[in-house]
Amino acid sequence: MIKKLCLLLIALAPYVLLAQNSIDVEPTEAYTPPKRHALPVVSTHQFTYDAYYDQLIVEYQQRMKDNVRKYKRLGKELEKPQYSDFAYFGHKRKPKKRAVGKRKYCSECEIVH
Repeated sequence: MIKKLCLLLIALAPYVLLAQNSIDVEPTEAYTPPKRHALPVVSTHQFTYDAYYDQLIVEYQQRMKDNVRKYKRLGKELEKPQYSDFAYFGHKRKPKKRAVGKRKYCSECEIVH
C-alpha cells in the first residue's frame, strides 16, 4: 500500500510542481492574426501582367549574364597550378620534397612530406 502511494506521489510530483498559480498568470490579449499586405490597387491602364512577366524575364537574363562572368572568373582561378596540379596537395606553394628522415607532418593536407 505504501509503495503504491509513493509511486502515485512520484508520478504526480511534476504536475504539482509545475502547476500555475492564478495570481501569477497575467491576462493576455485576444489573438489577432498577422496582417497580410494587400496588393496595390492599380488600374489596368498602368499595369499589365505581360509587362510584369516580361520584366521578370529581363531580370532572369541579367542574372544569367552575371553568372557567366562569375564562372569565367572562377575558371581562370582554377587554372592556377595550386588548383590544377596534383603535386600541390591543396597548398598555395608546392611543398618541399624532404629526405625520408627529415619529413614533417603537414597539418594542412595531413600528409607527411
